[in-house]
Amino acid sequence: MIKKTDTNARRLRRHKRVRGKISGTPERPRLNVFRSERHIYAQLVDDAHGVTLCSASSVEKDFGGSGGNKDGAKKVGLKIAERAKGKGLESVVFDRGGYIYHGRVQQLAEGAREGGLKF
Repeated sequence: MIKKTDTNARRLRRHKRVRGKISGTPERPRLNVFRSERHIYAQLVDDAHGVTLCSASSVEKDFGGSGGNKDGAKKVGLKIAERAKGKGLESVVFDRGGYIYHGRVQQLAEGAREGGLKF
């Protein structure tokens, strides 16, 4: 019998391994990425105090586009960078969430860099 591998369980295992090595501080928060089939989400997290500083996603009303493609991911990256700049943050730690740094995750990171975030 052929068993299908649970790809999300494998991603969560990778994510847990990465999170053991990085964490966000108030001066340098963690830029967390989550992607689903249709949307992509990003948030800046201060792990020292356990709070989300700001977030952006393709689900928001004023987004205007699809979050399931690279263009949408880049828009979300630009939006999270803009909101981080508004809070006075410019340096972050990138947390790819166990996903491969490719495609939508890579475009979100490039959009955040274009917006002025450093990582």
